[in-house]
Amino acid sequence: MCRSVLVTGSVLLALAGLVGARPPVAAPLPWRLADTGGGSQLITAEAPGTVSTTGTVTWWSLRGGRWVAAGSAPARFGANGLAEGASRKQGTNTTPTGLYELPYAFGVEAARPGTRYPYRRVGDRSWWCQDNAARAYNRWVEPRPADCRADEAEHLITYPTQYARALVIGFNYVRPVRGRGAGIFLHVNGRGATAGCVSVPAAAMDRILTWADPARRPHIAIGTRSGPTAITRY
Repeated sequence: MCRSVLVTGSVLLALAGLVGARPPVAAPLPWRLADTGGGSQLITAEAPGTVSTTGTVTWWSLRGGRWVAAGSAPARFGANGLAEGASRKQGTNTTPTGLYELPYAFGVEAARPGTRYPYRRVGDRSWWCQDNAARAYNRWVEPRPADCRADEAEHLITYPTQYARALVIGFNYVRPVRGRGAGIFLHVNGRGATAGCVSVPAAAMDRILTWADPARRPHIAIGTRSGPTAITRY
């Protein structure tokens, strides 16, 4: 009888300890990704779901073997949400999910002091070709070549707010697949959701550009909180 009471008391004490214990701290998001690109800097752009047009961008640094958040900001995504990058269709106003390189920065305005990324200044003759029939599909062109129709290209200088400063996202960039999409950037917020890019407030964009170091090979991971397009899959 006494033994039974003692055992019961021990069990109750153990349960009480579990109830009072703090829940385990979740690993930082980069540790939960399938891949971070192999560098020591990473940007994550996470949305609640595929129909979401808002979410969070966080930029991370790997220090002493630990991923540490260097900053965070509210983000906007495509007007029609997010779509799997490997099967996305051009003209759908969806932000492609996946893990991508960040080839270079550009802007209508001059680079901020401290920017280390290669930076291209936008001029009157600067276009981004989105014409599937053009040789320069999904490339900056200056001037616009004859085979890239004006109505199938973005005249970058006409977006002085959004493209004040931006980073090229390497979606469909290295070996472009026609019809998958072109001109996907991390840029400054406009009036609402994007046409497929990721956008953040201007102050956050400036912070990202002075933080990003090409020598540390930063990438961007875009995805949802869960499901087939979960950011942790990339």
